[in-house]
Amino acid sequence: MEAFKFEELEYVRPDFEGAKKVWEKATEQIKSAKSYAEVKEAMKSVEEMECHLQTLVTICNIRNTLDTTDEFYEKEIEYIQNTYPTIVETGTEYNKAILESSFKKDIEAEYGKEVLVSMQREVDSFNPALVPFMQKEGELTTRYQKMMATAQIPFRGETYNLYGIEKFFEHPDRQTRKEAFKAYSDFYHGNEAELEEIFAELITVRNEMGKALGDENFIPLGYKQQGRSDYGQEEVASFREQVRKEIVPLCEKLYKAQTKRIGVDEIKVYDEKFVFPDGNAEPAGDDDYMIEQARKMYHDMSPETGEFIDFMIDHHLMDLKNKANKASTGYMTYLQDYKAPYVFSCFNHTIFDMQVLSHELGHAFAGYQAMRHQPIMAYYSESTDIAEIHSMSMEQFAYPYAEQFFGKDADKYRFAHLQEAITFVPFGVAVDEFQHIVYAHPELTPKERTYEWHKLEEKYMPWRKYEDDEFMERGGYWYHKLHIFLYPFYYINYTLTTMGAMEFKKRYEEDKEQAWKDYLNLCNAGGSKSYLELLKVANLSVPFEEGSVAKAISYAKKILLEAIGEEE
Repeated sequence: MEAFKFEELEYVRPDFEGAKKVWEKATEQIKSAKSYAEVKEAMKSVEEMECHLQTLVTICNIRNTLDTTDEFYEKEIEYIQNTYPTIVETGTEYNKAILESSFKKDIEAEYGKEVLVSMQREVDSFNPALVPFMQKEGELTTRYQKMMATAQIPFRGETYNLYGIEKFFEHPDRQTRKEAFKAYSDFYHGNEAELEEIFAELITVRNEMGKALGDENFIPLGYKQQGRSDYGQEEVASFREQVRKEIVPLCEKLYKAQTKRIGVDEIKVYDEKFVFPDGNAEPAGDDDYMIEQARKMYHDMSPETGEFIDFMIDHHLMDLKNKANKASTGYMTYLQDYKAPYVFSCFNHTIFDMQVLSHELGHAFAGYQAMRHQPIMAYYSESTDIAEIHSMSMEQFAYPYAEQFFGKDADKYRFAHLQEAITFVPFGVAVDEFQHIVYAHPELTPKERTYEWHKLEEKYMPWRKYEDDEFMERGGYWYHKLHIFLYPFYYINYTLTTMGAMEFKKRYEEDKEQAWKDYLNLCNAGGSKSYLELLKVANLSVPFEEGSVAKAISYAKKILLEAIGEEE
């Protein structure tokens, strides 16, 4: 691999016309092919083109999120969002040619069936009538993202962005927490009209896309976009119900114990992140110190993770410090031409920073491994419901190293992080149910939609209490979740995969060597198999099956209840 650093990589505007020509030529080659060798050659030319095209688009996206006020990349993003949808049809025709080829069996024999399944899904997800809607969706999501990235929240004489203000939710002084949460809430309330407008348009646009494919609304397309081929809405609904029965009562116990521990009469929303009366765990050093500790941790964990972290640091493939105008998000993405993952986040000197170093780097490690073990780009990344197992399990594997990052606060970190992993799940399924409601009922007014969130909080988060905050009382909390705007139907993945991560946690404790082997096999497999098949590769159970949620969380539940002095 050539010596490169991310900031030195050249960006040129992607050649969409050239891409179109490559697809067209390959489509003709496949249609007239007399041998599998000819089909393979055509596929190779497309693979090289798509790798390069995707790499340029990704460089542009990263640089846009690094500074959302950089006009050059803002214009490039606009160009890409408007132009890319116009060539999707050509790509779809290429996929159709493969699916209709008499050499389809040879492709399956060499690469497995998943490449064909994903091509079929892409064909089923596209219709030329979608193009203007895709362009409009891109325009709306960019508008939302910029609004979040440039947020300026006044608080006690200073101005903070969204990540900056969240640090105060963990402040030892209750009045400070309360005022900080109110400042955060006021930002969304102050922008409510524009947010209502953006989301109402997104619902309309996405539902029109669903209708263009012959569905009643966007939901089936949303599932296809998430790469789901072996489960649907019924399975997800049954999982949400298991969460309500098994996890919500456990969370109520945990928050009851927290109320007592931090010495308040009733826990309010601004108390939820304040876990210990003498303050939460804080990183033992600055941003650079944390990154250096991550290098040591990954070197100790395994030879594979050691090689990976050196690659990330040496090639400048992480931008983690919080800066003005950076997008308020965290993500991992791929630079296919370089077989390189890239990680983006905004540190805020809380336990969140450690989550970034284990969660996003868990994604990146899986990408790094898949890019080195899988023969085609289609398998470099996996469906989103598997991807979060990589990241959330890595968070658990990092527990033995907590002393390096938090010193004397290591136990505090472990408890708070594990509690957060469990208490997050009811919120996660509420986000999912909310999206099912709003796309199935486009007739709801913005205020009625927001009230649906209020009802979901009562169902899944009965402990949630607001104070002097009319906006949040009536359901405004959902506005802060960018996935609802940007990545529809993604969010359930975090909850499904929490189950896998909790299973890995238990097995890592019982037989570290075997658990790591299964985890590595899962990472190496990339997207070469379906969701249920990949669970088998990792020896994980299926979260939709009755009783699976109780089983998956049993070990974590035991640890947490023992820590708060409760019986099961």
